[in-house]
Amino acid sequence: MAKKGTARAARTQLADVPQQLAALASMSVPDLAEKYQELYGEPTRSRNRDYLKKRLAFRIQELAEGGLSTRAVARISELGDKLPERWMMRQVAETKPSAPPPPAAADARAPAADGRDARLPPPGTVLTRVFKGTQHRVTVREDGIEYEGQLHRSLSSVAKLITGTAWNGFTFFNLKDGSSKAVPR
Repeated sequence: MAKKGTARAARTQLADVPQQLAALASMSVPDLAEKYQELYGEPTRSRNRDYLKKRLAFRIQELAEGGLSTRAVARISELGDKLPERWMMRQVAETKPSAPPPPAAADARAPAADGRDARLPPPGTVLTRVFKGTQHRVTVREDGIEYEGQLHRSLSSVAKLITGTAWNGFTFFNLKDGSSKAVPR
């Protein structure tokens, strides 16, 4: 008898899915965010209406009809490194217990112990960049970046001075991929 009641409840829930999906269309963004909190158990950072509607529609159907089959989950695991990175991160987050965040010193953007940006090469390094046919040289110092005899706070400010427009200094001087023309002194 209990099996019959469970099957009836499942059929009722499935019949309710189209109504729930249709209700999403008329919800405001705050209502969608509240529904997201209810269904996912965590607040959303997004305020994009279409994104929230898609995520909520998926979750409503997932809860009513079930998630991925065990075969699909096994296939995803089989693919391993071939998966898109965002899928792997999601899969790791779901299977891994929450761990404390890594120490701040491990973050490449964290300032070094002396207050310098850890992404900068060692003091005394000369960075070169050819821009519009002119070679520009900057020297990394303990207290900033030297360009044409003047001290600047960042590579970005030097890049802006050279180009006349805002640039990420690490990108401008090719430090992002490690292929910069850095000459240690």
